[in-house]
Amino acid sequence: MTGLEKNIACRKCLVLSMSRKLMTSIGLGVIVCFLVGFMAGQATKMSVKTWYANLEKPFFTPPDWLFAPIWTMLYLLMGIALGRVWYFSKNYNWGKTAIYYFCFQLLVNGLWSLVFFGLRKPILGMVVILILLFLIVKTLQQFKGIDLWATRLLYPYLIWVCFATLLNGGIVILNFL
Repeated sequence: MTGLEKNIACRKCLVLSMSRKLMTSIGLGVIVCFLVGFMAGQATKMSVKTWYANLEKPFFTPPDWLFAPIWTMLYLLMGIALGRVWYFSKNYNWGKTAIYYFCFQLLVNGLWSLVFFGLRKPILGMVVILILLFLIVKTLQQFKGIDLWATRLLYPYLIWVCFATLLNGGIVILNFL
C-alpha cells in the first residue's frame, strides 16, 4: 500500500468513526427528547378529552389530532439538534452552556404540559410558556455558535411554541378573564 492509499484509508476510517459518534449522539438526543415528550403527553392525554374539550378556544385552534404528529416531528428535530450540538460542542468552550440551555428549556417544555393540562392552570401555563420562549431563544443563540444546522432544526419548534403561546393566551382570555 502506498503512502497515498494509506492516507485515504485512514481518512475513510476517521470519517466512519466520526459518523458513528455523531449518529450515536443524535440517537441519544432523540431518546432524551422523546422521553420528555412521552411524559408531557401523559399529563396532556388525561385532560384533552375532558377538561380541555370543554374550554372555549380561539378560532385558529387546530384539530386535536394534529398536535401529536406535530410534537413528534418537533421532538425528533429537537433531538437531532441536541445530538449535533452534543457532538460538535467538544470543540467550543461554551458547548456545555448550550447543552444546559437546551436541557433547561426541555424541562420547562415538559413543565408547561404539566401546568396547563395536568394542573389545569392556563394562566400559570402562560407564565411558563413565556419563560419557555425566552429559553428557546437563548438556546438558539448558543447553538448558532456551535452548529448552524442544529440551530435551523429548532426554528420550527420556536414557531410552534409562538403559536402555542397565542393559543394559551386565547384560552386564558376566553375562559378566565
